[in-house]
Amino acid sequence: MSFIDSQTGHADQSAMPVDKDWWRGAAIYQIYPRSFQDSNNDGIGDLAGIIHRLDYVAKLGADAIWISPFFKSPMADFGYDVSDYRDVDPMFGSLGDFDALIARAHDLGVKVLIDLVLSHTSAEHPWFRESRSSRDNAKANWYVWADAKPDGSPPNNWLSIFGGSAWEWDGERMQYYLHNFLTSQPDLNFHEPQVQEQLLDVARFWLDRGVDGFRLDTVNFYVHDKDLRDNPPLAPEERNDSTAPAVNPYNFQNHLYDKNRPENLDFLRRFRALMEEFPAITAVGEVGESQRGMEVQAEYTEGDDLLHMCYGFDFLSGGKLTGTKVADVLQRFDAIAPDSWACWAYSNHDVERHASRWGLSGDAYRVYTGLMMALRGSICLYQGEELGLTEAYVGYEDLQDPYGKRFWPKFKGRDGCRTPMPWTAGASNGGFTEAKSWLPVAAEHLDLAVHEQEIDPGSTLAFYRAMLAFRRDQTALRKGKLEVLDADDGHLSFLRSHGNQMIFCAFNLTSEEQPLNLPDGDWTIVRDLPLHPESSADGLVLPPYQACFALRQTDEPGESE
Repeated sequence: MSFIDSQTGHADQSAMPVDKDWWRGAAIYQIYPRSFQDSNNDGIGDLAGIIHRLDYVAKLGADAIWISPFFKSPMADFGYDVSDYRDVDPMFGSLGDFDALIARAHDLGVKVLIDLVLSHTSAEHPWFRESRSSRDNAKANWYVWADAKPDGSPPNNWLSIFGGSAWEWDGERMQYYLHNFLTSQPDLNFHEPQVQEQLLDVARFWLDRGVDGFRLDTVNFYVHDKDLRDNPPLAPEERNDSTAPAVNPYNFQNHLYDKNRPENLDFLRRFRALMEEFPAITAVGEVGESQRGMEVQAEYTEGDDLLHMCYGFDFLSGGKLTGTKVADVLQRFDAIAPDSWACWAYSNHDVERHASRWGLSGDAYRVYTGLMMALRGSICLYQGEELGLTEAYVGYEDLQDPYGKRFWPKFKGRDGCRTPMPWTAGASNGGFTEAKSWLPVAAEHLDLAVHEQEIDPGSTLAFYRAMLAFRRDQTALRKGKLEVLDADDGHLSFLRSHGNQMIFCAFNLTSEEQPLNLPDGDWTIVRDLPLHPESSADGLVLPPYQACFALRQTDEPGESE
């Protein structure tokens, strides 16, 4: 017998059989721990704060949480520079707190994914300290070291995501080391077998503690070209800013040799084999690649011995989405990666919040949310998007992000999407902390605080809960196939199907009313959702920024995923 929690709608996991495919169609809620909830009033969010707010996440309807790094770190890149993979940084709590977090999340029926940063470590990691001490120590080959050219310049033309050369001179070894990000984030050498073994042991450590999977940071950066060949240039018309901001010359190169190397597949197979030793584990890889990101996603998820899913930046960068662009992305994914499972997101901790990036508010914001809920694939929601949070302005004097400091003012960095979560408008710092918060709470976010939206049945938060519940209840939306029917810049319609269930989905992305024509067949329009069509003298219409979801049962069972 299984039991359902009346408050969360989630089943008691201990009473249910293991579902190894739970990740297909899952809604994954990303938590940036520094900014979620501070429990000890030091101005920085922590694991205990997450525990305190897990009821909220479960009630939202998330299947899993993804927690950005909380490992020991000097915090030069706010946890993405790890100095100890097997411990919690004291600012976030302890291993005991993490164990308590796992237990509470599982009690609520929520899976836990953690953010593993395997491509590089902090320069303060003991591995790097030993590696840089000499050219013949036990870890001398654990990082990517290379001699200078005869003129003293770096070994090749590779560039850092954070600006400048990807090579830093080390006077102790009298060699350059590779860093794809900050100079204090040296890249590990995946051509060294001992490095792979250590990183697999790190993953095992957290699997043994009960995590349900991983988000793999910069997964296509793991392996570099052993011959250190120069990257070729890109023609200006081929450049785009989906991986790095337009002000960064990183976009001037075709990154053939500093990432996306075929040898990475061998490590990913080893990583998948490790996960298969545990029940129902998943991994989603972040693929940062402007030219051939979808192809890399396909390579990394093909078959059943690599990653379960990857996400790129198709919907995380660039101008406002149109129906044409969404249809193109979906159809290209089907053509390039027909056997892969996608993962989609509009916002995360690295990009401008989509409410501001696309200029959305009100019904326009909601119809794009409804569209994401209907896509084939899993979805990642970034903390605060369920409140409709906009990008916060953070003045230079309050700036924390080294990326923003490097390219200010043309690129203001990532702090604007990382400001603290507003919980209660009238409380100090919106209920995030009673101390001075590490980033200021945006004044414009206070009216959107959780408490204020909880008491408003027409709020954006209520809308997200309703749409997530609908997605969870419809197998065709979570796991089914997708067939685009019609698309132009202001309109998109497609069919989702699984077994004998079909769902017609249509979206009006404009401020003008549009006619609505259902496909042939006996369709039942879902009218109890916040998005719905209306009837007129001429038939069905989609009002501005509205959607239609219609259900149909076919006579014969169709093919399932």
